[in-house]
Amino acid sequence: MKINTEEILNEIIDKMQDVMKIRANDIPNIDLYMDQVTTFMDEKLRSSIRKGDAAENILTKTMINNYAKNDLLPPPVKKKYSREHMMVLIFIYYFKSFLTINDIETLLNPITEEYFGVDDKLKVTDIYEEILKYGALEMPALETDLRNTYEAAQQTFSDVSDEDGEYLRLFSYICFLSYDVFVKKMLIERLLDEIGEKRQNREEAMKKEKEEQQKREKEEQKREKEELKREKEEQKREKKNKTTEK
Repeated sequence: MKINTEEILNEIIDKMQDVMKIRANDIPNIDLYMDQVTTFMDEKLRSSIRKGDAAENILTKTMINNYAKNDLLPPPVKKKYSREHMMVLIFIYYFKSFLTINDIETLLNPITEEYFGVDDKLKVTDIYEEILKYGALEMPALETDLRNTYEAAQQTFSDVSDEDGEYLRLFSYICFLSYDVFVKKMLIERLLDEIGEKRQNREEAMKKEKEEQQKREKEEQKREKEELKREKEEQKREKKNKTTEK
């Protein structure tokens, strides 16, 4: 089984560079219809998919509609998608390969609720550019890590020759990469659980505060009614006393 692992590694590293190059200015600054959205995503992210999936679309109309329906993506305006919609879709595309839809919702909802479509503060565009900027700075370290892991795998099964040894060293490399992915996925999921828990606690606190506020308002309304009733009764007594005096 002859597999040129180093050549594949170089190819993947080149593809990573391509994916990280979708800057905000590369995304049309005009609202797009669905067909234009899927075409753009397919052109920009085609290099990131597996060979066996080449015939599939990067994102389909059904996927995008479901994202909007499930509050993962803000709904389009008059069936058109803005530059910010495109950025959120790119985030979704990255995350959906290793996170559940619920996890992506937990991660992205605070972003879309707070920073989507605003003019007076930090915007989705600013967040997207910041992530890409510092992500690009991390690429050399990621490349070094991939190569170091590859070199480590090449040291295994040195006493096994020919194709068996080659395959076992390839198996080692995949195991080392998988362990890295597994640990990082555990960390991501743990962080998402924290985000979800804090978000739930905040929503429950807000709900409780709202209920308490409504309770205070009802009590205040009750006191006002009682005060008004007393005033009316007092007015009746005064009127009666004046009538008696006459």
